[in-house]
Amino acid sequence: MMNLMAPPFLYLIAALICPFLPSRWRALLLLGIPVFALMVMLAYPAGEHVVWSVVGFDLTFMRVDKLSTIFGIIFSIAALLSGLYAWHVRDTVQQVATLAYAGAAIGGVFAGDLISLFLWWEGTAVASVFLIWARRTPAATATGMRYLLIQVLSGVLLLAGLLVHYHDTGSIAFEHLGLVSTGTFLIFLSFGIKCAFPLLHNWLADAYPAATITGTVILSAFTTKMAVYALARGYAGTEVLIYIGAVMALFPIILAVVEDDLQRVLAYSLNSQLGFMVVGVGIGSEMSISGSAAHAFCSVLYQGLLFMSVGAVVYRTGTSRASRLGGLYRTMPVTMLCCLVGAASISAVPLFSGFVSKSLILDASGYNGNYLVWLALLAASVGTVVHTSIKVPFTLFFSRDSGKRPAEAPVHMRLAMIIAASLCVIIGVFPGLLYSLLPFSVDYHPYTFDHVLVQFQLLLFAALAFVVLKKIGLYPRTVASTMLDVDVIYRKWIPARLPLVARRVADLNASARQGALGLLGNGYGVIERLTRPGAPLARGWSVASMMFVVIVLMCAVLVLNLL
Repeated sequence: MMNLMAPPFLYLIAALICPFLPSRWRALLLLGIPVFALMVMLAYPAGEHVVWSVVGFDLTFMRVDKLSTIFGIIFSIAALLSGLYAWHVRDTVQQVATLAYAGAAIGGVFAGDLISLFLWWEGTAVASVFLIWARRTPAATATGMRYLLIQVLSGVLLLAGLLVHYHDTGSIAFEHLGLVSTGTFLIFLSFGIKCAFPLLHNWLADAYPAATITGTVILSAFTTKMAVYALARGYAGTEVLIYIGAVMALFPIILAVVEDDLQRVLAYSLNSQLGFMVVGVGIGSEMSISGSAAHAFCSVLYQGLLFMSVGAVVYRTGTSRASRLGGLYRTMPVTMLCCLVGAASISAVPLFSGFVSKSLILDASGYNGNYLVWLALLAASVGTVVHTSIKVPFTLFFSRDSGKRPAEAPVHMRLAMIIAASLCVIIGVFPGLLYSLLPFSVDYHPYTFDHVLVQFQLLLFAALAFVVLKKIGLYPRTVASTMLDVDVIYRKWIPARLPLVARRVADLNASARQGALGLLGNGYGVIERLTRPGAPLARGWSVASMMFVVIVLMCAVLVLNLL
């Protein structure tokens, strides 16, 4: 019975009973379970717990150490804030998916072996897609299918890597793996898909804005951060991650600057922030791993806060298009202030959370001698200020007056945003609270004169660059359409070539049929007469009947082989 009290299983049990409760009780469940599960989580001592023997394997569902605990804590906070933000939602599908998704993500960071990690890995994919489909539009359905295919592909690669790794080593332990074999490479690729590595990232900007308003907030918290945790657990110190992370931090900048949909802007911004975390994991020092964990913790808060702010605007106006918004500070002042806190945090303004986490990664890259990577991260920081910290609040609240006068966000949305904003400020002012949770003890002081001076210079340079480029007309113009990057392959190129592929297949089929005719000769004529339209066999055999015959024949072959 105590095993079922493990935090992931509490979420799953809640998801099972959720559909049978009245709507108000379901909303209370989404608030109560994260609090209760967090209390249970913190009561577990360090070590391995909830170990089940299944078909000869010992599966560890609760491996508790400081690395898993810090991710478990922030996932619990994210689940609580998401439940509060979505208080108005009475859609059972979204509520069940939220509980199952949060539980699977928490299960993933506490998994002590690759088999249980795979189960939770696929659980996040299946649960999260319903947050997209819950929008119930043809576009959301199509996007959800694309998202699910990519997430399932990640799971298939993880399973294949697990099988190969077990064949090579006889171990299913989820510990440091490294790029040492085919199996560990496949697992690495699986983690890379969920972490949105370059060229594997397109699902993120495609899927997150397609979800419901509250679903977008929930999606931003779990999947990618679980992948960061998995990389930190299995591939810390893998040098190639340094360069992958640097590219991740840089490449979304242009796309985010010209994108019109502000939810997609935030998705690109999230992708860039993941790059900082991946660099920290690649460096592999105690400071850099702690920096990645700290930045993941802070990112869940400030990125979620930004998504909540934009979501509140969408809730009141029905659009997230920058070209249709502006001047909303007049009627949405609380949302505006919370958005500004999120923008300050993601820009690493001193006294806000991003400053105390991003500084760890930047200094770790400098200590490690990766000066080009350090410069790349500085450039990415400037880009973040321009494409997110300035663009999002400026476009929503201070740019040209759109004429819209929406009401302020509902009380529960404002409360969720205020709590998230308060946590961003508290962490920024008292960084020791966050540093005490880190996987490794770090003697680090972010508020030195040099750190603060360099950061303010960086921020002023970014703001000046924005103003000058705007004045002289060189700032990239926003494109009032959906920007495609790598996803152009499966959203345009493949569909455009499907008719040609179908014709080629039909031609091959006709050629094969002619060849079969030549081989069978006159005997085929008998079969053709029996099966041509109007013949007895053609009339009497439906598709279902033919399938039944095929299954019977396959079973007969199987029995004969066994004999």
